[in-house]
Amino acid sequence: MLNEQDLKGIYVPVVTPFLPNGELDMDSYRNYLGGLLEQEIQGLVINGTTGESATVSWEEVVDLVQTTKASRKGRPRRIPIVIGTGTNDTVSTVNRTEMAGHIGADAVLVVVPYYCRPSQEGILEHFRKVAQVGVPIIVYDVPSRTGVRLTTDTIRRIMDLNGVIGLKDSSGGLELFSELTRLDTKPVLCGEDIYFYAMVSQGACGGILASANVKTHASVDVFRLASKGDLVNAKRAFDLLVPFIQKLFQESNPSPLKWLLARQGIISSDTLRSPMGPITKELQMELERTIPNLT
Repeated sequence: MLNEQDLKGIYVPVVTPFLPNGELDMDSYRNYLGGLLEQEIQGLVINGTTGESATVSWEEVVDLVQTTKASRKGRPRRIPIVIGTGTNDTVSTVNRTEMAGHIGADAVLVVVPYYCRPSQEGILEHFRKVAQVGVPIIVYDVPSRTGVRLTTDTIRRIMDLNGVIGLKDSSGGLELFSELTRLDTKPVLCGEDIYFYAMVSQGACGGILASANVKTHASVDVFRLASKGDLVNAKRAFDLLVPFIQKLFQESNPSPLKWLLARQGIISSDTLRSPMGPITKELQMELERTIPNLT
């Protein structure tokens, strides 16, 4: 299982390919995984936001994990698997985290409980109970989706829990990260692609980046250069990615990403499960113009 020292580099949150009828497309998933597993990434995240976790059943998560483990077998590096288990119900999150451990998760990604808008103390208690399961936890703070903004003190107390190994910071800016850096907490992974360079240049240990699904080596290079202290070249490398990142998040993730992967022939269809829908024709045209630069 992962520990704090392992939490560094690029973690790719995988999409969940579907057939046009909405069923899992495992052939596409295997093809897509094959490309990712050849990259110098440090982990795969299954059943996160990019994987449409809201509409994927636990039985389907199990199928995805088993397929990922089979695809990983025989390769020179064992790339860790992180499974999203967070819900807005503590009992459900505990149960899913236990099941994730049973099917081979190296860590779990647990989102701050969404929709019900619990108190700061309620959120802390939620993570305390999940941490007691014993599977390493990466906390996922994404107030734009959860409707709850954690205070720095609450995050510090959550990060102090035994079993919590780090944070995916999708808080929408650099303020939280700057505060956590000052407090010298556990590792922080950037979860907002557009802030990736800014965060790694200030000490973030890596990123869980949807944009790293495409031109993965470029994100790996940004991290590698920043880790060596070569911030000038890291910034240059990142600046080349910025126009692509901006387009990729112009509409709701993962719709643009799935369209692009399908357009490149990596997955067979850009099908999403309702209520998610396809991207606009205008964005398709914009993304089309980026394809020659994505090799």
